[in-house]
Amino acid sequence: MRILIVEDDLQLQENVRASLTEHQYVVDVAADGEEGLFQASEYPYDAAIIDVGLPKIDGIRLIEKLRANDISFPIIILTARDHWQDKVQGLNAGADDYLTKPFQTPELLARLNALIRRSAGKATPIIVNGPLAINTQSQLLTLDERDISLSAMEYRLIEFLMLHPNQVHSKTTLTEHLYDQDFDLDSNVIEVFIRRLRKKIDPQNSLLFIDTIRGQGYRLKSLLKE
Repeated sequence: MRILIVEDDLQLQENVRASLTEHQYVVDVAADGEEGLFQASEYPYDAAIIDVGLPKIDGIRLIEKLRANDISFPIIILTARDHWQDKVQGLNAGADDYLTKPFQTPELLARLNALIRRSAGKATPIIVNGPLAINTQSQLLTLDERDISLSAMEYRLIEFLMLHPNQVHSKTTLTEHLYDQDFDLDSNVIEVFIRRLRKKIDPQNSLLFIDTIRGQGYRLKSLLKE
């Protein structure tokens, strides 16, 4: 999952970025509202964390601009202000949740995880597709209740596919959601990780759970549990 942090407190920005990266998120950062607006308009994010008190364009106005441009990813606002009016203003502007500074990182992670799940129509951390199941909280994949060992990138890929089943995703789309801005979008790395997932999860080719759509990309099928 790819997250945008818009925060002008550089120490807090770095602390949040490091925590999210440690939990397998891909993170881009911006230090003011103008840069946040540009990045949010240029790249496909799964969620954003936006401070209210930003320079150039404040957080509330930034959220209003994003929603006016039909950018619909979930947004958590951060505010140092403890007045309920500020929280209401942020939510009315289009934010989905809020945290008041100072906050605990586990709470931010839990709220972020919940918002991403809900935006994909999933109500719980455990997402099931036939014999496959992932726990987005513990970041574990099981096949028929047996743990499957995955690298960090393999997990990111299967999580994204499990959150968006029956949709065709191009290599470019997958790369943009799984890597930061500087990654080479022409790389065949997605093809490599798809091959690894198939080998680990379906070595006998009995599930055929990931379709290759020629000229378009990949699709995770909905599976029926036997």
